Amino acid sequence: MFTWPWFLAGLVGLGLPVWLHLLQQHRMDPLKFASLMFFERRTETSVKQRKLKYKVLLALRLLLILLMVLLFARPFWERDAASAAGESKLVIYAVDRSYSMRAAGRFERARQEAASLAGGQRPNDLGQAIAVSSNVELLTQAVGDKQQILAAIQALQPGDGRGLYGEIARSVRTMAQAAGRPVEVHLFTDAQKSGLPAAFSELGLPVGVTLKVHAVASDSPRNWTVESVNAPRTIADPKKGRIQATIAGFNTDAAQRQVSLVVNGKAVGSKTASVPANGRASVEFIGFDANYGWNRAEVRVDSADGFKDDDAFVFSMERADPRPVLFVRDPRQARSGLYFRAALESAANALYTLEEMTPDQVSGVQPSKYAFVVLSDVGSVPGPFEEALRSYVRGGGGALVAAGPAAAARQRVPLTDLRVLESRYASRGAERFLAASWFDPAHPSVRKANRWEGVKFYQAVRVEPGDSRVVARLNDESPLLIERTVGEGRVLVFTSALDNLSNDFPIRASFVPFVEQTAHHLSRTEERGAAAPVDSYLELRKDKGRASALEVLDPDGKRALSLEEATKAENVKLARAGFYDVRRENGRRELVAVNADRRESDLTQMGKDTLALWQNSGGETRAAAGGKLEKRVYSPWWWLALGLFLTMMAETLLASRHLGRQES
Repeated sequence: MFTWPWFLAGLVGLGLPVWLHLLQQHRMDPLKFASLMFFERRTETSVKQRKLKYKVLLALRLLLILLMVLLFARPFWERDAASAAGESKLVIYAVDRSYSMRAAGRFERARQEAASLAGGQRPNDLGQAIAVSSNVELLTQAVGDKQQILAAIQALQPGDGRGLYGEIARSVRTMAQAAGRPVEVHLFTDAQKSGLPAAFSELGLPVGVTLKVHAVASDSPRNWTVESVNAPRTIADPKKGRIQATIAGFNTDAAQRQVSLVVNGKAVGSKTASVPANGRASVEFIGFDANYGWNRAEVRVDSADGFKDDDAFVFSMERADPRPVLFVRDPRQARSGLYFRAALESAANALYTLEEMTPDQVSGVQPSKYAFVVLSDVGSVPGPFEEALRSYVRGGGGALVAAGPAAAARQRVPLTDLRVLESRYASRGAERFLAASWFDPAHPSVRKANRWEGVKFYQAVRVEPGDSRVVARLNDESPLLIERTVGEGRVLVFTSALDNLSNDFPIRASFVPFVEQTAHHLSRTEERGAAAPVDSYLELRKDKGRASALEVLDPDGKRALSLEEATKAENVKLARAGFYDVRRENGRRELVAVNADRRESDLTQMGKDTLALWQNSGGETRAAAGGKLEKRVYSPWWWLALGLFLTMMAETLLASRHLGRQES
């Protein structure tokens, strides 16, 4: 393009040098001769005389006129600001190492293609290798040494995380912002559809970024998998244990699959599952053999497909004798122990036995040997026992305190600093009874309690909760259930009694699930379940200021934490599928089973249109941001001026030489 295109009309001046060098050369100098009578009359041709002379000089004069015309016309061109940032660019080699890449040699193909492309990197470009799954891992910095990039790619191994393309796009946006040059991203992936975010806008790429997706999978193969397992984390009698498994099929026809239950490497049960096309089927195992202590278990399916890694779902179970629960009550309140015992024994998997004592019987009793402790409207307990109970709770134990009339008389809740304001009787006011009106649905004690429908409270104490967690409230807005954290332990305060005099809760259907879930919560029995997902976190300690030694072994039997981390870390990331073994300072051991996200088992690929839109999202993002692409104008004006000057000097020197020769 030209700033002043009308100056191009000066190009007609190119004919002037041609006229000077061609037409003006034919000159006839007259010669004097005595007589022309002996000459024959004929037409003389001037073709020979019209040949071009001084061709180099002609070329210089033509170039001189051309440069002069272009200099006045001011040519220019536009380029994207991003492409004009520099000659070199940053090339990112992103290798997908998510769980689905384990299928049918996909990861090996991705690694080979990435290494082949990195081997041909231009010398003036910078390269960077990254691994992508549920997060982005930088394998190298942005370097020009392609051997370093090749070594990082070749050392990469597949992982167990979930492929999240939105996370990839977010990381690329951050890297492009810091690069200061054009960015070219090569993503080697199976283009799994389940990895797409809910909103396509999360895949948008910024200005200056181009994306090339290298799909290493050509189809969406069939796949059967063990999608989930529902099993108790702790069992007292494995012969009564119940394990349910769900078998799912993706891109499959209706088929029958053999499902096995394996405990400690030994098959203890087998069932046939009839899985519908692209559907799910459930199988159930009742009764099996298990050792005392922790057991490594898994459910396997005979899938006969190309993705073997998801054919098993691991889980851990601890077999233990029923754990004792200490129930301290007033000698006159035998009903509370009776109802609580009946509720514990009615649970589907009876894990506890109740030991009832009165305050004068607890002297010398060590709370640490119990799963948790219940104080049922106890006015006072011996000082040494109360101190031992406080120490037990601070160390991670649990206690349930039923605050009835005795607690109201002392104006405080045992084991806590909570203050009792008053003891309220519903019959003394206008209402005949109080009812539970609000619950915290996230708390395990009330999650399965059906909101305590129909329960009537005739007497309750009003407690000032302070900064404690209120789990349930009565219809007069006073707290009914409060959780108080004490050290690493927890105290659950019930602001009424556990008998059927202060309320009719013990004779309602919601009482049994409340007692069962509260027992699990206080003893931390079902806190995590039989299995955890990859990339979740395992809590190691609650008290940040209390250092205690522990050891965490990963699925390979190696330490997952350094010695310093083992004394200070509050949690550990479960980054791989398999079993993590946690060994604590007090001798307690815990086996945590970890499985990959089963959304990775759906190998369906994203559509070609979706893939094309993502690869072109960089341009769409720029257009949407400003309406037009950002342009930068470039003009060769200085180069034209320099060329004109040099051409004039050369033409002057050459013309002087030729003219001088003619004059001589």
